[in-house]
Amino acid sequence: MRVLNYDELLNIKTGGDHRGYNKSFHYHRYEATPYSALELLFARYQLTSSDHIVDFGCGKGRLNFYIHRFFQASVAGVEMNETLYQEAIENQNSYVKKYKNGKDKIQFHCCLAEKYEITPLDNRFYFFNPFTIPIFWKVIDHILASVENFKREVDVILYYPSEDYIYFLENHTVFELIEEIQLPGLYEHNPNERFLIYRLAY
Repeated sequence: MRVLNYDELLNIKTGGDHRGYNKSFHYHRYEATPYSALELLFARYQLTSSDHIVDFGCGKGRLNFYIHRFFQASVAGVEMNETLYQEAIENQNSYVKKYKNGKDKIQFHCCLAEKYEITPLDNRFYFFNPFTIPIFWKVIDHILASVENFKREVDVILYYPSEDYIYFLENHTVFELIEEIQLPGLYEHNPNERFLIYRLAY
């Protein structure tokens, strides 16, 4: 069976990584979530067209385009690296040539994660270990403050989760683990190869 080339399907270029200088040592280098991992995640975890997803450390936008293509959901990518942000914008221009309905539902923001203003509609938050725990604290605090003002169901999705992230969510917030998705063939050799999905408990 032919392996689907998602970059070709989505008319984007998201391969490689980015080893350039970051403005802050708190931010980790870019690495896109493998498409094989996204397939597994979304076989178990469903989104709807009314969801609003925020990808912190979105890089070139792979997750954003994948989610929009298959769920028609609104997606925002937050990226502090200007070079990666520009590549995401180029990918967006290329994507909407093929999928014109994505023009208004995909946004990218070039800013630090802790400077991103959570909107009342944002309800799903994705983290592929993009930064150190002090930044994660601030982002989660902003999410919780937003929910205080606008009550809604909120999920936090972690890929390749750090122990610091897990400890913070489980011991200092009211988020509860609702699902763990292990990547077969990888998790057995590296327990970080998994998704953890947390939901805000009321």
